[in-house]
Amino acid sequence: MKSLRVARYLRVSRHDQDTRLQADETAAFVKNRQWRLIDTYKDHGISGARERRPELDRLLADARKRKFDALIVYKADRLFRSLRHMVLTLDELAALGIAFVSTTEPFDTSTPSGKLLLHIVSAMAEFERALLVERVKSGVAAARRRGARLGRPRARLDMDRLRELRSQGLSVRKIAETLNVGSSTVQRHLGGVAR
Repeated sequence: MKSLRVARYLRVSRHDQDTRLQADETAAFVKNRQWRLIDTYKDHGISGARERRPELDRLLADARKRKFDALIVYKADRLFRSLRHMVLTLDELAALGIAFVSTTEPFDTSTPSGKLLLHIVSAMAEFERALLVERVKSGVAAARRRGARLGRPRARLDMDRLRELRSQGLSVRKIAETLNVGSSTVQRHLGGVAR
């Protein structure tokens, strides 16, 4: 059986913290599995809530180039900022044929039971999204039953001024800028007359 090429991701949120524990634990795990550690991606002093992280961006770019076979982290929260981010990233890694392993949690998609756990987590995230959509729809329906008007209020236009500007040969866009409204509002009031 060929030895897996492994990359690891390390992250700490504050500059006064260090990644030694994460580095030691992931190195020991890789050695125990007899894998080959080929690269380390380390974001130091960067919050996990940030969407863009330089080393995470580099890691994902290298994953798309298939530079490694498995990604290892000390804990999943070092890599992911939310359950949704976790599911999307793990889906992308799986599509690329890259396993994901956490040394301190039961996430290990290099094994059948780890893959099963990932599917369960993905199903729970999908369930959570469906519940959110259902709650929003229920809230909108309840507001409508109470007579609430939803959305932006309709823009009111001085129709005489609108016709005057149009008779001057101005485009719909220029009329919209002059009246400080959207082009679609002008078009609607003009009856869909072309620019």
